[in-house]
Amino acid sequence: MKIVLAAGTGQIGALLARSFLARGDDVVVLTRGTRGLARVVTWDATTLGDWAAELDGADVVVNLAGRSVNCRYTEANLAEMLRSRVDSTRVIGEAIARAAHPPRVWLQMSTATISAHRLDAANDEATGIIGGSELGVPDYWRRSVEIGTAWERSLAEAVTPRTRRVALRTTMVMSPDRGGIFDVLLGLVRRGLGGPIGGGAQYVSWIHDADFVRAIDFLIARDDLDGAVNLAAPEPLPQADFMRALREAAAVRVGLPATTWMAEIGAWALRTDTELLLKSRRVVPGRLRDAGFEFTQPSWPAAARDLVSRWRASS
Repeated sequence: MKIVLAAGTGQIGALLARSFLARGDDVVVLTRGTRGLARVVTWDATTLGDWAAELDGADVVVNLAGRSVNCRYTEANLAEMLRSRVDSTRVIGEAIARAAHPPRVWLQMSTATISAHRLDAANDEATGIIGGSELGVPDYWRRSVEIGTAWERSLAEAVTPRTRRVALRTTMVMSPDRGGIFDVLLGLVRRGLGGPIGGGAQYVSWIHDADFVRAIDFLIARDDLDGAVNLAAPEPLPQADFMRALREAAAVRVGLPATTWMAEIGAWALRTDTELLLKSRRVVPGRLRDAGFEFTQPSWPAAARDLVSRWRASS
């Protein structure tokens, strides 16, 4: 297959590129830079250009473009998060619409953060609640939901009748690669800082890197699946339990807790935002499981042991 990875030089892009290349696929990476694991074509993620020819005759396009959410949620950063997601999605749609032989499937990155902050029940695609109107949470948390809904609206508005479209509502992808979210969390644990935050009752949703890649392959193959799909392991768990399991996997006995105000100070120092830590993302993969997808790593304790072992082996 020919697969085009738009913005495919980050952690998730590299994860997919390695998998696709290993099985012999023709992989093209659209990037603003000059380096990647596969053949690189330059694009600006905003306007049509010569890069659009790569989609003509391709089998699959996977768009991962979007400014990182690991930042302070200033007005400027929030505006750039929105613009980068909507513009890249729009222009991919324009390129597909102009192609004589468009891709048969377009996998578009989205976010599980679109779901509501809740402790009482899990959010699946059919019965879950879209966030933005929750009580008792900071007002600005709705901005992430608005960005996510605008992102998915751009996908829905694209005129691509010959291309199946899937919105990947992705949770934290856990891989042992340096600089990824697992690497960051394990670093906190190893420094004795991996305790509950703000009480630790908020749920953490996640997916093991092997299951993420397998789910992408599953969605490529299944012509009957379109629309929003949650990419999440079936067993989210409270943050306190999540970090306890990671400490046990890393053989670290102590994890200092942090109150909400301590988390605010830490987030300010690290130039990130506490929404990433405190929002309860209790998301489950309803459509994947209904379609028969089987997870190899459904439970976090076992997944954490596997990831720690691979992290140590790679170091």
